[in-house]
Amino acid sequence: MYSVLGAGVTGLCVATALSERGLPVELVDDGGIPASHWAGGMLAPMCEGESAPPEVVRMGKHAADWWSARFDGVAWRGTLVVAPPRDQAELLRFSRATRRHHTVDPAEYEADLQGRFTRALYFPEEAHMDPRAAMSCLRARLAERGVVTVERPKGQIIDCRGLAARDQLPDLRAVRGEMLLVHAPDVNLSRTVRLLHPRFPCYVVPRGDGLYMIGATMIESDEAGPISARALVEMLSAAYALHPAFAEAQVIETGTGLRPSFPDNIPCIREIGSRIHVNGMYRHGFLTSPYLAETLADRLSNEMKHAS
Repeated sequence: MYSVLGAGVTGLCVATALSERGLPVELVDDGGIPASHWAGGMLAPMCEGESAPPEVVRMGKHAADWWSARFDGVAWRGTLVVAPPRDQAELLRFSRATRRHHTVDPAEYEADLQGRFTRALYFPEEAHMDPRAAMSCLRARLAERGVVTVERPKGQIIDCRGLAARDQLPDLRAVRGEMLLVHAPDVNLSRTVRLLHPRFPCYVVPRGDGLYMIGATMIESDEAGPISARALVEMLSAAYALHPAFAEAQVIETGTGLRPSFPDNIPCIREIGSRIHVNGMYRHGFLTSPYLAETLADRLSNEMKHAS
């Protein structure tokens, strides 16, 4: 029996991969809100390559396929990256730092951007989804396969607790992220749009029915309190620069999450004694968890076959 500690995106992906291979698994959940609850749900490995290490891009290449096979809410609409006229150097820098994109007229992809931006980078292979709905779907599928959720582990521990595992992984650090969920019925965007800015870049992810997630800050901090006024103002200002109708949006929800990160910002699998750790997702939980989960499940499945 494998006991997966943590019911955030990493724990759910690991439990899913193990159960799909017929391995005995249970999910250990303390009922807390994981950092992945506040995620944007962007499956955008090429865009992340602008600042992420190549290993993260490699891990995330097939994330959208993995999620699509298990959750029918993945929107394969690509990613659009824009910059205000005065910040065209940012668009050029982003273009040089990333791959598998082409330059387009943004209005041909999102009519609401007509007259606001003249050039954009389009990443056609990328996707987005509602992360909370995706995690709920994984939990339901696990229950259908007989995977139970318990409070105390009974088997070999696979630790996916994020920052709670700092008692075992002292080099984990927190990176604070802040987000907004707004209702903006006068905005019509169908795909993730990233707005580049030298000081406060942002992304806007459609959730459907006029809802948009706006994110997200990255602050080296252990502070888990409410969103700061500065972050709120900057993200709303960036959204307004993308589309003036965001000025009339209703703020439905604000949130903050502490992302577990290793010094090199690369997630990994570590084995310490009898405990296996899958951790360090930084800002790439939905992008890299499937790869790490499948890697670990393949290894454990092969070990079980050889043992028998």
